[in-house]
Amino acid sequence: MLTARKSIKQSFRPGAQVLSLMETFRQMTNDCIRIGIEIEKERGGKQTPSMKELSLRSYGELRTRYRCYSKYTLCAISKAAGMLASRRKSMKRGFHPRTPYISKPFLVSCYDLRIEHGNLMVRLDAGKFETIPLNPHTRSFLSDSALKVRAFTLSEESISLSVSKEVIAIGEEGLTGTVGVDRNLRNLTVGNAQAVTYYDMTKAVSIGDNTRGIIRSFTRSDARVRSKIISKYGKRKSDRTRQLLNLISKRVVREAKAKRQAIVFEEITGIGKLYKRGNGQGASFRGRMNSWPYHEIKRQIEYKAAWEGVPIITLTRGETRGTTMDCPRCGERLQVPIRGNNQHNRQLWCRTCGRWTDRDLVAVLNISRRGRLRFDRSLGREGEAREAVKGNAEHDGEPLILRVDASKLGRE
Repeated sequence: MLTARKSIKQSFRPGAQVLSLMETFRQMTNDCIRIGIEIEKERGGKQTPSMKELSLRSYGELRTRYRCYSKYTLCAISKAAGMLASRRKSMKRGFHPRTPYISKPFLVSCYDLRIEHGNLMVRLDAGKFETIPLNPHTRSFLSDSALKVRAFTLSEESISLSVSKEVIAIGEEGLTGTVGVDRNLRNLTVGNAQAVTYYDMTKAVSIGDNTRGIIRSFTRSDARVRSKIISKYGKRKSDRTRQLLNLISKRVVREAKAKRQAIVFEEITGIGKLYKRGNGQGASFRGRMNSWPYHEIKRQIEYKAAWEGVPIITLTRGETRGTTMDCPRCGERLQVPIRGNNQHNRQLWCRTCGRWTDRDLVAVLNISRRGRLRFDRSLGREGEAREAVKGNAEHDGEPLILRVDASKLGRE
């Protein structure tokens, strides 16, 4: 049994009392951050205070300065400790982040959570609550008796509920195989030697291109107004892309669960460094590649897979070396077509097999096979993962290729 966590979000407009409480919470959190920075300076800037140290140092000051429910003070300290720890991690990686500061009112709490008659009860003071109605979708989601509400977060525009449940994960002995995921700019390729599905992602590319075209057309000289408008269109682009990926990731996880397969990803962290200014690439190409949501699709599949008990395998850089250039049938190094040969665009040639193969198909077969090798090794069956190797009679046939237009997936 594993504990899976998820959040559900809905629109919300706070009243005057709740907004005042949110502003108080914001100020308390910023004061905790200031106190934590002072403790760091006392130590020469080499160590971030733990939550216990920050609590001992700041709790009395916060209780004297702010009159609110005492457990909100503890939540503010916890939030500040997390932000300071994140800042320290960034500094260890060589970055120089600004001092954390919260500019908008918000409220986070994991204490005294009460949902009565489809309403969230937010404590304002001892014995006094604010009733926040939940929409039908949220009430329907929370109707599952297996769910437990862990915390809530209030902002000026939305409310987010963090929930958890106990999940029976598919064990290694219960897995029937692996399914590889190859992330590309215009498609998401998912499959193994039995079947491969192409999800068309050109709509996400066109959304990004249209948004950049709109932003380039702005002629306002006021940088503040320009920044606000750009932020509006950027959020619109992110929301539309996220919804598209939501439909794809939901289907990928559902099919993997039905077939009792583990989902395998390759490690491509840092690929954005290939598309920096000065690399000899055009601005339009760099903009398109840097808006490629390769991390978002993995994030969505990972949390949905955890919610359904589907295992996720992320191969290391060493394990993913050659996934696009090694033939999945014989292991021979593949050859790229001559430049200008549009007949075999995005295809690779194997001299041993004497055939052209789509490079996305090559990648997903190799990723799936190497993921299978890993969990077979964990079970002590190193010689059994040969699903894409030439000579294995069970998989000598071509994999079934399925193509899906992501923009036409049904909503569920």
